[in-house]
Amino acid sequence: MIIIGCSSDDPNGPTNKELAFEKLAGNWTFGISGKIMLDDQDVSLNYPGFTLSFTDGSYTTTNGGDLFRATGTWTWANEAAGSINLDTGEEVTILELSLTNFKFSFTHTGGGVAAGTSGNYTVSLEK
Repeated sequence: MIIIGCSSDDPNGPTNKELAFEKLAGNWTFGISGKIMLDDQDVSLNYPGFTLSFTDGSYTTTNGGDLFRATGTWTWANEAAGSINLDTGEEVTILELSLTNFKFSFTHTGGGVAAGTSGNYTVSLEK
């Protein structure tokens, strides 16, 4: 019996971080079904025309209100590439990441204005 398999820890193959970044890189928008949820309430209208763009180690946003900085930096939180740390100190948990869909959640603890209300956020975006 011969068993042949591939492992994500193959020293000659791409790492989990590299594979995830291939999907993460680029421009994300609400598209057709994207939204921003705050504690299970849709608050997308507070972010008209919201966009989020990732490059290696940095991000930019458009119309992120007080919830998202216009520009910033990020790093992978772990080798599994299941979450990222933002320069704001927030950890973003990746719930879904494909070439066309990106869904993530985080807890925001700053700002008192409507667009930056503290709470648990879930964001769904499309490419």
